Amino acid sequence: MPPRQRGPAQALRDPPPPQRLQGIKDTALNQTASKPHDRLAAALAAEMEAVNAVIRDRMASRHAPRIPEVTAHLVDAGGKRLRPMLTLAAAKLLGSGDERAVKLAATVEFIHTATLLHDDVVDESTKRRGRPTANLLWDNKSSVLVGDYLLARAFQLMTECGSLEVVTTLANASAVISEGEVLQLTAAQSLATGTEIYLNVIRGKTAALFSAACEVGGMVAGATPAQQAALFAYGDALGVAFQMADDLLDYGGTAAIGKNIGDDFRERKLTLPVILAVEKADATERAFWARVIEKGDQREGDLEEALRLMQSHGTLEATRLEAHAWADKARAALSDLPEHPLRDILGDVANYVVARLS
Repeated sequence: MPPRQRGPAQALRDPPPPQRLQGIKDTALNQTASKPHDRLAAALAAEMEAVNAVIRDRMASRHAPRIPEVTAHLVDAGGKRLRPMLTLAAAKLLGSGDERAVKLAATVEFIHTATLLHDDVVDESTKRRGRPTANLLWDNKSSVLVGDYLLARAFQLMTECGSLEVVTTLANASAVISEGEVLQLTAAQSLATGTEIYLNVIRGKTAALFSAACEVGGMVAGATPAQQAALFAYGDALGVAFQMADDLLDYGGTAAIGKNIGDDFRERKLTLPVILAVEKADATERAFWARVIEKGDQREGDLEEALRLMQSHGTLEATRLEAHAWADKARAALSDLPEHPLRDILGDVANYVVARLS
């Protein structure tokens, strides 16, 4: 069996490897070429249509109409559905695309949607995927309870696949996701939070579902232990790269990604660019970070000062390179899987996750 959770990566302490992904600007960011996510969706169009049918069927409720109302608001908001596509791609790459893979892909999407509903309550968010959040349109109670309902539906679906190994993998992932969220809650707004804790947080809240989505797709396709380990490694590294890129885009992205520049700063979240800046701060700079992050005393011009400090210490660039290093790891893990057009697309997906930063 492949390991479920790996320790903090040496990559956060060692300089990134000298080689970088080649040709990213010419391929993944080439607007005349289709994006890897779009090509993955096209390759899995029939399977995803079946997944969407399962989602529509299982999010229904005879007695509580608010459940499909809240769920549909988020499900129909235009998310990329990357996680369920990872499940389908893993199964199809290894030669299987049966009903079990479809149900597991829907399971993964339900788990993800449930975590989003809960996260928006915890973070007191007002926008998700460019739209008002469910907790804003309805209330916190509805968001929490509908999230619980979707988790219950997810466990119903996974048991229908008849595999204890699959249930164990997704149950473990669900526990790790919750653990990561609680760790983030306790580590947030504390300047004592370092890169090791940050990596544990994002491995829990993001990478755990990526790796489990890949693993269970392989399981229903009869993957060997070595192939399961490769799928885990790909999903884990892809999830870390994805979250690091998202955290970096908060300090240089646009509203097109559903966030405004500095949202994490205003919410006092300690992400990698800030953590690295705190580690390099002198006494005056550390006092600034203590005021704006730990005490929450943010004033006009503080975001600009935070950006200046991150630029002066090179932490934005360091985060970009670290995200690229994790994307490299994801692509390398695919070498242990059979040659297949989907394997090539998955490699391009890893490229594209960080190409947004170039």
